Amino acid sequence: MTVSRLLSLPLLALAPLMLAACDDAATTDGAVAAGDPIPAIAAPAGTNWADTVTVTPEGGYKIGNPDAPLKLVEYASHTCGACANFAKTGKPVIKQKYVPTGVVSFEQREVFLNPYDVVIAGLTQCGAKEQMQPLSDEVWQNLDQVFTGLQGNPAAVEAAGQLPINQRFAVMAEVTGLLEFFAARGLSADQGRACLSDAARIEALVKNTETMSKQDRITGTPTFFLNGQRMDGTAWELIEAQLQRAGAR
Repeated sequence: MTVSRLLSLPLLALAPLMLAACDDAATTDGAVAAGDPIPAIAAPAGTNWADTVTVTPEGGYKIGNPDAPLKLVEYASHTCGACANFAKTGKPVIKQKYVPTGVVSFEQREVFLNPYDVVIAGLTQCGAKEQMQPLSDEVWQNLDQVFTGLQGNPAAVEAAGQLPINQRFAVMAEVTGLLEFFAARGLSADQGRACLSDAARIEALVKNTETMSKQDRITGTPTFFLNGQRMDGTAWELIEAQLQRAGAR
């Protein structure tokens, strides 16, 4: 989907489609190579890998050892129910068990299925880089509440879709309750409005997301890669089995 196409899509028409927009079917390029258990790698003195956050050249947000031998990447949409399920079942284990060892890093990259995803990504990436993944997890943990806001004022959402880009997404966040949702989690409404009103920032975000999705042939969310190789399946038990097969413990 091109930048201009995504930014001009009718918002109202997309609302009923969001629950079915993501794909939890497995997409594979072959099994992840097996490896021996990899010993833990100590973090630099005074630090820990679970609090280490890097913004990658691909535009993703990575937690853990930047040089971890096992680099797990998730392509995800914030309006994807299967992504929300993974955020509840898999991400806590990744962050609490695997990332602290220094053996596994976890990078989250955006996929935009609709303009709502643009708004939410714009807000999750608005503050400190350390807050991006926690804010994303808050969205997925409360997806029913988020959807209620997105679908609760269709006339106002439709009107927002007609505004210039430097107004559209901030107004959309206002009328759907997203500014309030994020403000309750530490990102002020004024800060959110400022980020969403930066047209150049929004256009760059959409363009980069489109480029990476095309490059890695993303057709559904979530989609996982380990060390650049597409993984089998989307359920956490399948992802964890492949991580362990590759040497994570």
